[in-house]
Amino acid sequence: MSTDLTNDEKEDLVLGIHDTDADELFKSWTEAQASATAKALGIALTDAHWRVIKFIRTHYANVGLARHAREYSEVLNERFAEEGGSRYLYQLFPGGPVKQAGMIAGVATPGDVSNKAFGTSV
Repeated sequence: MSTDLTNDEKEDLVLGIHDTDADELFKSWTEAQASATAKALGIALTDAHWRVIKFIRTHYANVGLARHAREYSEVLNERFAEEGGSRYLYQLFPGGPVKQAGMIAGVATPGDVSNKAFGTSV
């Protein structure tokens, strides 16, 4: 019996979630769920948090799931550059803006978001 993975299997592992699961997560999201998730993560949502969350949801609706956490991070940093980019985003989401904001926004995050080399702590 072979333990070699096909390219599709490798891609599924890297993404960490199937597209249909990601779409269902996105479609079933509510603001009440977002508030509950944020509270469980120790985050009190402000207008600044909601701007990031809504941007993430709009970006996902238009582009879909990012293949890698770095791509996601770059998009967020570019969009919120005027506010301070990465530093600003980490103040809002100290466990990692890609992972925490994505969880709160009901958007699946790439599988490599938990890679310690990427810099998330959650």
